[in-house]
Amino acid sequence: MRKKIIALLLGLNAIVYSQNILKGKVTNINKEEIKGVSISIPELHKETITDDFGNFKIDKLASGVFSIILSHPNYDVYTSIVMLNKKENTYDVVLLEEHTHHIEEVIVSTAFNKAQSQNVMKVEHSSLKALQQKGGATLMENIATIPGISNVSTGVSIGKPVIRGLSSNRVLVYSQGVRLENQQFGEEHGLGLSDSGVESVEVIKGPASLLYGSDALGGVLYFNPEKFAPSGAYAAHFSQKYFSNTQGSSTGFGLKSSGEHWKFSIRGAHNTHSDYLTGENQRVTNSRFNETDAKIALGYYHSRFSSVLRYNINNLDLGLPEELSEQSLSKKTLDPKQLIIGQIASWNNTLFLNNSKLEAEIGYVANKRKEFENSPIASLNMNLQTLNYNLKYYTPKIGNLETIVGVQGMYQTNKNSGEELLIPDAKTNDLGVLITSMYTWNKKVLQAGIRFDKRNVKTDLHGEEGEEGYFKPIDKNFRSINASLGYKTNLFDNFIMRLNLATGFRAPNLAELTSNGVHEGSNRYEKGNEDLKNEQNIQADLNLEYGNSHIELFANGFYNHIKNYIYIAPTGDRIDDKDVYTYEQTNAKLYGGEMGVHLHPHPIDWLHITSSFEMVIGKKQNDEFLPLIPANKWMNTIKAQYNINKTIKEGYLLANYETNFAQNNISTFEKNTSSYSLLNFGLGGDFSVFKLNFNLNVVANNILNQKYIAHLSRLKTDNIQNMGRNIVLGINFKL
Repeated sequence: MRKKIIALLLGLNAIVYSQNILKGKVTNINKEEIKGVSISIPELHKETITDDFGNFKIDKLASGVFSIILSHPNYDVYTSIVMLNKKENTYDVVLLEEHTHHIEEVIVSTAFNKAQSQNVMKVEHSSLKALQQKGGATLMENIATIPGISNVSTGVSIGKPVIRGLSSNRVLVYSQGVRLENQQFGEEHGLGLSDSGVESVEVIKGPASLLYGSDALGGVLYFNPEKFAPSGAYAAHFSQKYFSNTQGSSTGFGLKSSGEHWKFSIRGAHNTHSDYLTGENQRVTNSRFNETDAKIALGYYHSRFSSVLRYNINNLDLGLPEELSEQSLSKKTLDPKQLIIGQIASWNNTLFLNNSKLEAEIGYVANKRKEFENSPIASLNMNLQTLNYNLKYYTPKIGNLETIVGVQGMYQTNKNSGEELLIPDAKTNDLGVLITSMYTWNKKVLQAGIRFDKRNVKTDLHGEEGEEGYFKPIDKNFRSINASLGYKTNLFDNFIMRLNLATGFRAPNLAELTSNGVHEGSNRYEKGNEDLKNEQNIQADLNLEYGNSHIELFANGFYNHIKNYIYIAPTGDRIDDKDVYTYEQTNAKLYGGEMGVHLHPHPIDWLHITSSFEMVIGKKQNDEFLPLIPANKWMNTIKAQYNINKTIKEGYLLANYETNFAQNNISTFEKNTSSYSLLNFGLGGDFSVFKLNFNLNVVANNILNQKYIAHLSRLKTDNIQNMGRNIVLGINFKL
């Protein structure tokens, strides 16, 4: 399959296509021409701006159906579909609404890359700029502010996403269009991604196995990389952040340039933090960490095809906090610690046909993880390498019907070279085939699809039977057929309903199948279970949205039934002075949802009042509660936006009050946690002073220095509190 894909890409130049021109005029409801409207076609990496008379023109375009985005500071973002099928295409647009703050984004993580209003599935979208206003020390801390998303944390440096109560291998992470494989089975294994060079994040809450295969049973985090500069443009950035709590800093730079065909960008960042300070002014020993990240991208666009090559390397040195002892501002990590080098390479190619297109993507992910206990020699040294391929054909549109046929696969190897083995040497092979279709009429959308997957897991023999470190060789096959059905309609003006029914699956991971030894990160002896079966779920989602120029409301509800849910439980035995835990299975259910409101009342629509509430309940079939279920959360924010002449643009001032309720619905080996509330402030904007352009943000989190322990903190078993007051000052120069 890989050879066929490469051969196909090498043959692109043998095909000849016509080049198209798109031109038109942008006006408002009063038929007044609008100057300075940014018009972009993201898939083709093309962008222009309307002239003094509202006119625009983009040439050398491929044939096909594409999303087009129009944005202007005084109007809502407008997203639509344009069909390019002749040499000269006319597209006139009337922007109806001045700022009502309805944000329309093209969603990349779903099948047909439509605008949010055209999707059958509700996808949470947030720009990096909006996330950074939250002031978190890491990318995962900021993402956890999105309704329905939580964070299993080990101090500050290690965070794992939780979507509606599901985490670890049940949540799939994509970066640069590539499935991220970073040994995410471990409780103390973090995301391993920097926010440097990230444009935005999309969150699918619910089964996404139709599009992504195994491990998307709970949902998907999809990180969109930074866009290239517009054609003929050049941009450079330098940023600096300071974190008062950890005496930490984050330094970043970026450079990007685009010609008519070639596009280039480079990003670098370095983060360093001391031990964090709790609300009781105690530093949590060895919660310090250091991170260096670099990204480079090269793109080529032609009316026949586009090709984008990206590479990311991330070097992470992080301590594993266990206690409150040494009080230090040192940034040099102590034992136990992890040294992790992660690499992601992706090559995305799109061949534009007259009425269809073909996408071919190859991805390579390497994750080299070393863990040190009390020696300069790594006790654990694992090297995970993964090759992904993804081939999708978008068939010619038949009336209102669009269809995608795809093949996806993965080849993965795990090698050990340390003194200890957490999981054995192994090979994993995935193959998936899918077909999905979308039918659109009036303002209604119906989408359905089906997929078949096969996974083979083969491990090597290691050690002597009956002893610690013995791994029996296994050769297991896992298969699954999954489907989804979604419907979107406008019940009446400005009121959207989305109803989705989908299945998902997850094959057991290597740790669940094969573990046999002390897991230092969990401080217990773990035993795998080679008889584990697929986790298989079916989830129903109902999403209701209403919005006008003054108010937006949403309510999401879900019910998720999981067959053969895998969990780890104590056996009552002890080995090497450690409690023994083993992996078991049972049926489970999760249900809950999110609801919220956004007010921006006329005529003071510069004022924004938002409130959201989220909850989830997870139970086994015997009515015992599942572990790692986040507590109910209520978020309230007041935000004022303003512009002051040409000096300050997109200025803001906000206050946020977050209430996390007590969590008493706990599993048999968890501790309950008390309720707590956090008060946060922020201000900032884009400044232009003496021809110097920069963005400034000041965030004060937990301003009251609240003493609290989050329910999803892995340090709660040792009664170690979360971070106290933290003031973050950030500045980003646009050179």
